[in-house]
Amino acid sequence: MNEQALLSIYEDSGALLNGHFVLSSGRHSPRYLQSAKVLMHPAHAEVLGRELAQLAATQNVDVVVAPALGGLIIGHEVARALNKPLIFTERKEGVMSLRRGFSFTQGARVLVVEDVITTGGSVCECMAVVREHGGLPLEVLAVVDRAPDAEGRFDVPHQTLLKLNVPSYAPEDCPLCREGILPAVKPGSRHAA
Repeated sequence: MNEQALLSIYEDSGALLNGHFVLSSGRHSPRYLQSAKVLMHPAHAEVLGRELAQLAATQNVDVVVAPALGGLIIGHEVARALNKPLIFTERKEGVMSLRRGFSFTQGARVLVVEDVITTGGSVCECMAVVREHGGLPLEVLAVVDRAPDAEGRFDVPHQTLLKLNVPSYAPEDCPLCREGILPAVKPGSRHAA
């Protein structure tokens, strides 16, 4: 699937939003990708999961791991395409954690999957949890990278299906706030009420 076809899926699903948004990282942006609106359709989720699985540099992984909540559906579909189990990390009192009885065998080879990456914060927190519990992150896969030119976000290789250079701003530097453009909204944010 080429990038234009993927972008069309986001647009047709009403998942590419324009306005003034607060991202899960806390940064502000004029565009938001609501992957849940794409992944709510099993056919889209299955195709995107297969496409991501084919991107993986190695198919020799033991487990797929995804940070909740955004990475769950696509992580599941990648795991299904690779016929591997899915484990997810989630926040407990604001801290990314491994819960629900999940564990790794020592040295387990892990593929980390996310829906959308901007700063990479959730992915880095997820990889830290994997390492803390004895797993070995090998690679990061994501459907969309909102900052493909950002260097050094991860200490493992990463690949995405769609690369979009979408600006994001620290709240104090946000031109949308300065110009009074709409109130900032938090769709899908971990900071949302």
